[in-house]
Amino acid sequence: MKSKIQKITKLSSDQSVVCILGSDKIPDKLKLSKQERDYVEAHIGAGDEKLFINSYNRFIYIVTLKKDVPHYKVREELRRTAYKIKKHIRGNNYNELVITSDNAYKGAIEDFAEGLILSFYSFDKYKTKEEKDDKKKYPEKLLLEGEISDSEIAWLIDLTDAVYFSRNLIQEPVNQLNATALSEEIKKAGEMSGFKVEVLTKGKIEALKMGGLLAVNKGSVDPPVFCILEWHPANSVNKNPVVLVGKGIVYDTGGLNIKTGDFMAGMNGDMAGAATVTGVIQTIAKTKLPIYVIGLIPSTDNRPGGNAYTQGDIITMYNKSTVEIGNTDAEGRLILADAISYASKYSPDLIIDIATLTGSAAMTFANQGIAVMTNADAKYINLLRECGNDVYERIAELPLWDEYGELLKSDIADMKNVGGREAGAIIAGKFLEKFAEFPLIHLDIAGTEMLKKDDFYRSKNGTASGLRLLSTFLRRMASNYIEKK
Repeated sequence: MKSKIQKITKLSSDQSVVCILGSDKIPDKLKLSKQERDYVEAHIGAGDEKLFINSYNRFIYIVTLKKDVPHYKVREELRRTAYKIKKHIRGNNYNELVITSDNAYKGAIEDFAEGLILSFYSFDKYKTKEEKDDKKKYPEKLLLEGEISDSEIAWLIDLTDAVYFSRNLIQEPVNQLNATALSEEIKKAGEMSGFKVEVLTKGKIEALKMGGLLAVNKGSVDPPVFCILEWHPANSVNKNPVVLVGKGIVYDTGGLNIKTGDFMAGMNGDMAGAATVTGVIQTIAKTKLPIYVIGLIPSTDNRPGGNAYTQGDIITMYNKSTVEIGNTDAEGRLILADAISYASKYSPDLIIDIATLTGSAAMTFANQGIAVMTNADAKYINLLRECGNDVYERIAELPLWDEYGELLKSDIADMKNVGGREAGAIIAGKFLEKFAEFPLIHLDIAGTEMLKKDDFYRSKNGTASGLRLLSTFLRRMASNYIEKK
């Protein structure tokens, strides 16, 4: 259960508290005894960055900020510090915890609270009641004391709610969350948050001739879906939408090119792009950002059963181009390509797709960077990079040079869906670019999404990578539109 977040105006002497210090000065509002103050001053003088005081009826955590590093790294270190002390906080089993600051940068309280809330996340839906009750609890309430606007608190609440929602979807096993069930969860999110959802079922997908999505679905007993999410407020600053496209492969066996060894483990999370797009639109709808956004989510599982598509098949895509199948485990780009083509009907300002797409991206950047390829204006990628640093979901750019397109040439069709062993992440991006009639940013989160262990507040088995990045990007984009007007 996620802690509730509330704003308070004053700290009382019996409340447990985290205090973020931007200087060596100890604020009087902590009401420390002389012995406690001497202890804190001695340790701060020695360079300690975090201290813990058990003061009879309350607990006091002192966190000092790093100096002489870029500001975005100071922010990230504060989030990570929250993760580092979460066990102390859980172990003390109190209902409320105050987070405050003194002489720190504006936003420090929110950054720490964000790191702490995301660190508290766990997926225990299928644990027994006894195991749940046996756990010591995190605080039911986080009380923020300081100069924080109501809009910033709302953003913190709605953004972290969306991360929890998306992580929950990613964690679900496919026997509980097939494509149809995913569409139902997306509809619930729309009803709760205020955005529109239309779900195209198999008959409509066939009528639209989305050959990529239909081909991947051929080995499954469950039908595909194509979800259209829309947030179009009356005061939107953009006439033409930003279109977000999320990969919704609810389980990937590799198809007839079946995954070997342990490479199939965690493939219930291959719909992380879909979960992230849903979470982003949930965030901007709940915070009522004045920006017009469409989300497109093609979804199916990729199985080797029935009349599964095969290596060597020729399929006709939504945009009428033909593709020779070189590998059935390169399925994500096929369903994304149909959605990217479909996005053209909206004449978007920008298309952004996000997907756990290639092992190549993970091998290149590990869990440290989201691989990005783009043909869009530099203003977009510069803003995305800035937002990536601020939320520490950093992007690492790869080229989309024309020469890479040569590797996709087919002797018998317009193109192949794979190019070879080299430059795998780039080839996947180049394939998608061929279906984009409008500026495209392609985000490959294969390395940053399904982690084998916690990366501080980024939880293992599904981080919702890219959600905070894209939500912040759209928020800044809306703000920039308004400022220009």
